[in-house]
Amino acid sequence: MTGSKIRHVTRFAPSPTGLMHLGHAHAALFAQRAAGPEGRFLLRIEDIDVTRCRPEFVDAIYQDLAWLGLTWETPVRRQSEHLDDYWEALEQLAARRLLYPCFCTRKEIEEEIARAGGAPHGPEGQLYPGLCRHLDGRERRDRIARGEGHAWRLDVERAAAEVGPLEWRDLGRGRQTADPLALGDVVLARKDIRTSYHLSVTLDDALQGVTLVTRGEDLMPATAIHRLLQALLELPVPEWHHHGLLLDDGGRRLAKRDAAMTLRALREAGRSSAEVRALAGFSD
Repeated sequence: MTGSKIRHVTRFAPSPTGLMHLGHAHAALFAQRAAGPEGRFLLRIEDIDVTRCRPEFVDAIYQDLAWLGLTWETPVRRQSEHLDDYWEALEQLAARRLLYPCFCTRKEIEEEIARAGGAPHGPEGQLYPGLCRHLDGRERRDRIARGEGHAWRLDVERAAAEVGPLEWRDLGRGRQTADPLALGDVVLARKDIRTSYHLSVTLDDALQGVTLVTRGEDLMPATAIHRLLQALLELPVPEWHHHGLLLDDGGRRLAKRDAAMTLRALREAGRSSAEVRALAGFSD
C-alpha cells in the first residue's frame, strides 16, 4: 500500500479497557499506512463500556501511539461524548418497527438454549433464540413502564427484507456478499447504555468520513451487520481491509485478557520503538 494516489481516511479505534499490546500496535500501524502519504489517519476512543473503560487507559493509548511515532488529527472522537448521535439513529430504526426490546438476562438465554437442545450457530457463536421477538406490544409497553431493564435488538430478518441484497468490498478479499442473518438479532442498545459496538462504530465511521475501515479478520463477520445498518440509515459505504492477527506462541491471537505483552512493558524493558514496530510487522 504505497504510492501518492492513496488518499484514504482510516481510523484506529481502541477501547480503553486495558493496556495495548503488539496486536494493537499492528492494527494502528496498518491503519496509518493504509491511509497513504496524502490520506488522513484518525484516532477514536471507543469507551462505551462504562464498567471496564478507565481514564488511565486512555492516557496510555496516547502515550503508546506517540511512542510508536504515530500522529493523528484532533480533537479525538470519544464515543461516550456522543451518545445522543446513537440514540437518534435508534429512534429512526424504532420508528420503522425494526427494533424490539429484549428483557432477557444472559442466564435466561442460556437456559432457553439448553431447553431447546442448542441454538443455531453463527460466526460469532450461538444466536439469540428469539425469546422476546414475538412479545405483543402491550406486554412490551407494560414491562418498560414497570422499569424492567431491557436492551434493544435489531429484527435482522425484517431489516434485511427491507433493504434487499447487499455487498461490500474488502481490499484483501474482493467483493463480498453480506449475510446479516448469520449473526441473528444483534443488540443495538445495551441495557446499561444507549448503544452497542455495532451501532456506534457504523455511525462513527460515517460521521467521521472514514473511507477505508481497517481491522482484524476476527471482525469480518460483523461487517454484514454494519453494511445492513448503513443501508437502513442511508450512510455512505466505505471499503474494508480485514488484516491478519498477530498470534502468540500457542497460535492464539493476542488479547488483553490473556495478559499479552503490553507496549508499556516492552518499552520499560528497554525495547526501542523501532524494535516494537518491527515486532508488530512494520520495519522502518
